[in-house]
Amino acid sequence: MNDITFQRPWFFILLIIIPLYIAWYVWKRKTLNATIQISTLQPFSGIRQSWRSHFRHVPMALRMAAIAAVICVLARPQSMYSVRDEKMEGIDIVMSLDISGSMLAIDFKPNRLEAAKSVAAKFIANRPNDNIGLVIFAGESFTQCPLTTDHAALTNLLTDINTEMLVGGTAVGEGLATAVNRLKESKAKSKVIILLTDGMNNRGSIAPLKASQIAQTFGIRVYTIGVGTHGVAKVPVQTVYGTQYIEEEVEIDEPTLTKIANDTGGKYFRATDNKSLTAIYEEIDQMEKTILDVKEYSKRTEEYLPFAIAAMVLLLMEIALRNTILRTLP
Repeated sequence: MNDITFQRPWFFILLIIIPLYIAWYVWKRKTLNATIQISTLQPFSGIRQSWRSHFRHVPMALRMAAIAAVICVLARPQSMYSVRDEKMEGIDIVMSLDISGSMLAIDFKPNRLEAAKSVAAKFIANRPNDNIGLVIFAGESFTQCPLTTDHAALTNLLTDINTEMLVGGTAVGEGLATAVNRLKESKAKSKVIILLTDGMNNRGSIAPLKASQIAQTFGIRVYTIGVGTHGVAKVPVQTVYGTQYIEEEVEIDEPTLTKIANDTGGKYFRATDNKSLTAIYEEIDQMEKTILDVKEYSKRTEEYLPFAIAAMVLLLMEIALRNTILRTLP
């Protein structure tokens, strides 16, 4: 866009000349016009006013406009042309989510799984420039959604997750390995896995630390999150009497999750309620910012010429009118 700005705007103070000139012009016309006293105006009643009298103030108006144009020239009008070159490079992120039966524990509201899904959905919404994928695991692992920028579809697939989609158990190593497999071919400069679990690895053919070594090989950073209160939590179980809640010891393999995070350049977090889980995702969001290179080019152009031409034209018009059709005799 070309926006007109003035390099020396203080010259607009000179615009006070215009009202002063108008006042002087009015005073001059009142004091310099000759007067004559007569007994009656009856002999002049039939004389029509000349059309020139209607335009007698035009030269003065043209001069005022010319003065205003000259003042604009003195103020140095300029236009600025700006070009903004933005280069965005998104981050490739795979969220690996534990959906084992223990994720239905109600130490989070309404339960661990629903709380994790809700916070993950907000995280996705805040990162429009990133490729994000979703892996789920319990006794086995599965790619719920490959890397995509179609975050609406990703969110829908996230919403559909439930604990009955996979066989029981907690295969942390499998969940991490599947996420690594989704990122190993990525060309992004920053590759991240967010692994969330509430238990200890008890299923699968790949050990968590082995999967961590593979992640290191491909330059993938892993953030690990352990979810669950300290002590015991109520977990639903199906009985002949319907759903019953029993208290189970919360066992999270924090040493292993911490080592996975440290070895890959990530960080381990412990979430004990909805609020802390939200804060964890917000911290990860801040640490993994999208790369943004901005180059801005500006060019200033002097725009005084139109104002100078206008001033010249206005003055020439005034001179022409005063010396032709609006000429007055002393």
